[in-house]
Amino acid sequence: MRAQGCGLPALLLLLLRLLPLAPGPLPGRAGPGALSELRVRVRLPDGQVTEESLQADSGADCISLELRKVDGTLITLTADFRQEVKIFRALILGELERGQSQFQALCFVTRLHRNEIIPSESMAKLRQKNPKTVRQAEEVRGLEQLNTDVAVNFSKGAQLSPHIHNICSEAKEAIYTRVEDVKFWLEKGVDGSMFEVLPQSADLPDLQRCKLCLDRWKPCICSYSLSIEWYPCMLKYCKSRDASGKVSSYKCGIRSCQKGYRFDYYVPQKQLCLWDEET
Repeated sequence: MRAQGCGLPALLLLLLRLLPLAPGPLPGRAGPGALSELRVRVRLPDGQVTEESLQADSGADCISLELRKVDGTLITLTADFRQEVKIFRALILGELERGQSQFQALCFVTRLHRNEIIPSESMAKLRQKNPKTVRQAEEVRGLEQLNTDVAVNFSKGAQLSPHIHNICSEAKEAIYTRVEDVKFWLEKGVDGSMFEVLPQSADLPDLQRCKLCLDRWKPCICSYSLSIEWYPCMLKYCKSRDASGKVSSYKCGIRSCQKGYRFDYYVPQKQLCLWDEET
């Protein structure tokens, strides 16, 4: 008799075939040399090691970071500096024995603030002397909790960022953002019809958090957590003095960070949030 766990590698293989680790070229530029890529080995909190792919397109002014967790979940972060938009995507292996599909996709879109991550032109120049080095972040930034209570219409998402069409194509019905980010984008002239405010506890008194909800088919507030284990968050500057004694500064490296996020959002049934259960 085969062990129940023997099905997992086949699912992982299917996911690898459908969704390779390195994403396709970011839209905005074409031709040789348009995209630079760096692969780094990163240690996860449980001690295991995974590989991150960091891509930068200075022409389109965007970067993309992708890593695969040991359970097969694929996490992608894309920063669109031109549009001031940050896109998180999670591709989560489904629990087939509980009626889920082979994988579930989620997208979270938020405003990108300055100095959250190094510029695309600096990312494009990053190199590493020893590719076998296992890296850990120099700085651990605090957990950010986001109440993503607004749904984004996929067909209109290009107004926010042209990258939404590629990155969130598997999550057309599961793209979320926050009210405060919507207000910022509306002030920039984005069409408000792409946003739909989702039900909240104030609207539905019986609405519970999914981990407390016993009925798998009832709506609830789901929580999903992810962590970017290693990313270049700041540029380092050194000082030099010339023969006349004049002091000048120059870029001399990067500072790496780790940051966790927790997204809370409405789902029409707990079946779409089986990872968020009381343990």
